[in-house]
Amino acid sequence: MQLEFLGTGAGVPARYRNVTSIALRLLEELNEVWLFDAGEGTQQQMLRSTIRPRKVTKIFVTHLHGDHIFGLPGLLSSRSFQGGEEPLDIFGPRGIKNYIETSLRTSQTHLTYRINYHEQPDAGGTVFENEKFKVEALPLDHRILSFGYRIIEADHAGELLVDRLRELQIPAGPIYGRLKRGEDVVLSDGRTILAADVVGPSKKGRVVTILGDTRKTDNVRPLVQDATVVVHEATYGKGEGKLARAYYHSTSIQAAESAANGHVGRLLLTHISARYPGRLANELAYAAQTVFANTRVVQDFDVYDIPMGLQTNAGPIKLVEHVAQEDEEV
Repeated sequence: MQLEFLGTGAGVPARYRNVTSIALRLLEELNEVWLFDAGEGTQQQMLRSTIRPRKVTKIFVTHLHGDHIFGLPGLLSSRSFQGGEEPLDIFGPRGIKNYIETSLRTSQTHLTYRINYHEQPDAGGTVFENEKFKVEALPLDHRILSFGYRIIEADHAGELLVDRLRELQIPAGPIYGRLKRGEDVVLSDGRTILAADVVGPSKKGRVVTILGDTRKTDNVRPLVQDATVVVHEATYGKGEGKLARAYYHSTSIQAAESAANGHVGRLLLTHISARYPGRLANELAYAAQTVFANTRVVQDFDVYDIPMGLQTNAGPIKLVEHVAQEDEEV
C-alpha cells in the first residue's frame, strides 16, 4: 500500500505544485489504484508517474471546488482512449454525477466503459466495503459540502508457525493451507490440530485518512482516530488561524493538533498555498512538528510506503520515491 501525490497545491496550479490529486496504490492488495480528487492537469501528472488511467478503478471526490474536480473530464476520456473497459466507480457529494455527465455530453465524449455513480448522503457513512477494505465518509466544514474519507483495511491473518508444525511432525501440504485459513484439522493418526495453536496472532489492518478542505471541526476526530497515516490540508501557517477560519481552511498547527489528539502514526500535509513557494513550505512542517513530531509537507510526485504495524512512536515517515522537477527549489 502506497500513497502517491499527483498534486499538492491549493486553489490554482503553481510552478512547483499542481492542484489536488492523491493516488492510493493498492497494487499488491487489489491490483487497483484509487484516486482521491482530480484537479486540473491530473492526467498530465500521471504521465510522470507509473500510474495509468486504466488502472484507476475508483475515484473518491471530497468536494466540488474546481481545484479538486476540473481534471476529471479529461482523465475519464483518456481512460477510454487508452483501452480502459472495466467499469469505474465514482464516489462523492451530490452533484458529481451532473458535473461529469454535463461535461461529457457537452464535449460529445463517448466512453468505452460504464461509470457507476455513488452520491453519498450529506451525513456520510460507509460508502464502500468489500472483504479487504471499508471506506467511511464524514462531512467537514468548508464553504460547500466537503468530505473526509477513512480507508480501513481488514485485519491480516496471523502467520503460520511452521517451526511448531514441524515439531508436531505435520507434513507440508494442503493441511497447512487449511490451518492458515483457521480450520481445525483431524490427522490420519487421529490427532486434532487446532488452528489457534499453530497460527500466530492476526495483524491489525492499516487505516488511511484523507481529508478534503476544511476548517477545524469535530468530525475530524473520528476520521483520524488511531489512523496509520493522515493526509490533512495545511493551506495556512502559524499565526493565520483567523484567516483559516474565515476562508474555511486549516493551519498546519491545527492539523498537527488533530493528529496528536487522535494518536495518529503519520501526518502528511498537503493543499499548500502558493504563498508558501519552495523552501518556505517547510515552515508549515516546522510549526506542526512542535505539536506532532512525525509530520511532513508533501511535494508533487512523492510516494510513501504504508507498512504494517505503524505506531505513533515509530520512526520518521519514509519517502520511497520522488520524481524531481526541472529547476526544482525544494
